[in-house]
Amino acid sequence: MPDSTSQPPSPEHTPWENGWNPDTTRAPGTRRLWLAGALALTTIVVCVTAIVVTDKHRDDAPRTKRADSTSPDGADGPGLLSFASPSKQGAPTPDKHAPASATASGPTASTAASEHGATPSAKTPAPPKSTSTHGSSAGSSGSGTGSGSGPGSSGSSSSTTRTSVRSVNYPDRYWQVSGDFVKLNPATSAGARSASTFTLVKGLANSSCYSFTTSSGAYLRHRDFVLRDERDDGSALFKQDATFCPRSSSYSGAVMLESVNYPGRYLRHQNFQLKLDVYQNSPQYRSDSAFRLVGALG
Repeated sequence: MPDSTSQPPSPEHTPWENGWNPDTTRAPGTRRLWLAGALALTTIVVCVTAIVVTDKHRDDAPRTKRADSTSPDGADGPGLLSFASPSKQGAPTPDKHAPASATASGPTASTAASEHGATPSAKTPAPPKSTSTHGSSAGSSGSGTGSGSGPGSSGSSSSTTRTSVRSVNYPDRYWQVSGDFVKLNPATSAGARSASTFTLVKGLANSSCYSFTTSSGAYLRHRDFVLRDERDDGSALFKQDATFCPRSSSYSGAVMLESVNYPGRYLRHQNFQLKLDVYQNSPQYRSDSAFRLVGALG
């Protein structure tokens, strides 16, 4: 007799008690995976946004503090930075040999100082200014006439004086025309003594200062900040380049010679070459820029 016991139906064909059959077309747990992924992505976006906002606030805080501390009330509005005008100080370069205004008459001309920026720094004390209007040191020591005085002094009947210029730290060396330049050399021969003799006259650009002429009628002038022997071309620039104002020196009987169109630059020797250099508060500079105007050698 055949077995009439019925076989239980397979699970996929067995309906649930509530009448809903599970979806067998997708893997179980897929929906939960999607929800977890969306939640993780949202968390990452929120964290990145929070980090960006925090960094922005940190960057803005110092700027606000700087604006508050540098901007005065009512100037340029709140929160604006104010900047000082750029300084024009700095030594002029030889390639830009622009003279001071022709109206600058005297070693303390403010126009020349502001254009060329050659005034000694506020941190570097300048040498003391001479109170005399003319150099009374000319001919105060050395051989020769020895009693000469600067141009325009009360004891002189002439506005010119023959003189030689001797170095303080090299007392056996004098200013001497060598080619087109002026160097510091010994005067051991008649020719050398003649080349070391100059005529001291009133300054071409400032009568209270000095100009130096040679036996050939040329003048000593600076060009590219180097002292040279050149003929007067009649220009205002030449007159200023050939004018030097005496200033008191830390050495007795000596003077420092300051350029009239480059205030703060003084004649000094370097490698036995006469040049115009910015004042330096050092013993070496003070000795290199100190000279004695002595009696004429030739």
